[in-house]
Amino acid sequence: MNSRPPTVDVHAHVWLDDVEALAAGRPGYREHTELELRRAGTASAAVSADQAVRRRPRLTDVTTRLSLMDESGVDVQVVSVVPTQYHGWADRGLAAEMAATTNAGIAAHCALAPHRLAGLGVAPLRHPDLAVAALDDAVLGHGLKGVEISSHAPGVELSDRALDPLWQRAAELDAVVFLHPWGCTLDERLGRWYLSNSVGQPVEHAVALSHLVFGGVLDRFPGLRLIAAHGGGYLPLCLGRADHAWHHRPDARGCAEPPSSYLPRLWFDSLVYTPGALRGLVAAAGADRVLLGSDYPFDMGVADPVARVRAAGLDPAATAAVTGGNAQRLGLLPAAVAARS
Repeated sequence: MNSRPPTVDVHAHVWLDDVEALAAGRPGYREHTELELRRAGTASAAVSADQAVRRRPRLTDVTTRLSLMDESGVDVQVVSVVPTQYHGWADRGLAAEMAATTNAGIAAHCALAPHRLAGLGVAPLRHPDLAVAALDDAVLGHGLKGVEISSHAPGVELSDRALDPLWQRAAELDAVVFLHPWGCTLDERLGRWYLSNSVGQPVEHAVALSHLVFGGVLDRFPGLRLIAAHGGGYLPLCLGRADHAWHHRPDARGCAEPPSSYLPRLWFDSLVYTPGALRGLVAAAGADRVLLGSDYPFDMGVADPVARVRAAGLDPAATAAVTGGNAQRLGLLPAAVAARS
């Protein structure tokens, strides 16, 4: 990292045993796990359970993590909790306890490699006032770069005005909000062939980002720094229909400008799998709005994120921006590295 700008993977995960220990056995946990099983289907759930066992060292052991980062050409990871550990069903007391435990756990993991790892905490969306407090705890209490959130929580959409204090506080702190859905509400319709993830995650991104755009959140909080995982799902390349609705229907005008105009106000990770898709994302949002992402260490992620960006054939400046420059401008380098930059 001394002779060139660092490569920064903004989409990498950690598993925290302490969080799961808090959740297990609490009221609502059994119902939550049953819903997850229905959504995934038994065949996919069995594969995922096997993956969880085999990939556990990559999620918990920092030596293993650093070795795999070296193999993939990644200098820095911005790590966040595995989304199955959001536990959005939790009541107020448990939600506050789990958020504090998550923030502390992420910070402790990053402290094991302070020159290579930065972290994101969580904010329990179901309880908006607690979400603000959790953001403060993450950024001010533990030195994290922001928080990871899902596409919704029970009874709460990202467009709800109750979340305005969270967006306001994130803008005030220059904190990053990392949108990473988990659990598509199409439920059993996606319970075969792993559609719950391959289709469900992009759908959840499209719905969540549409709430932020059409709901006027980005108008009210232009300083919000939000990164969408998985390249933003279906939304970035499919906004022509949304623009048409905005122009032709008064009920579709919850935002001040056509929906496509908001893409350059958001950030997206590069996890779109093919060179053509990445070129399309860069064309839609701008090279300054795409950041390296791998979804480490899951099978829907990629082990060679830097190589995949280079394979897209972007110009050198765009490649440098995506692989690390944009993350650096968003303040996502570890404090120990940023001090030397």
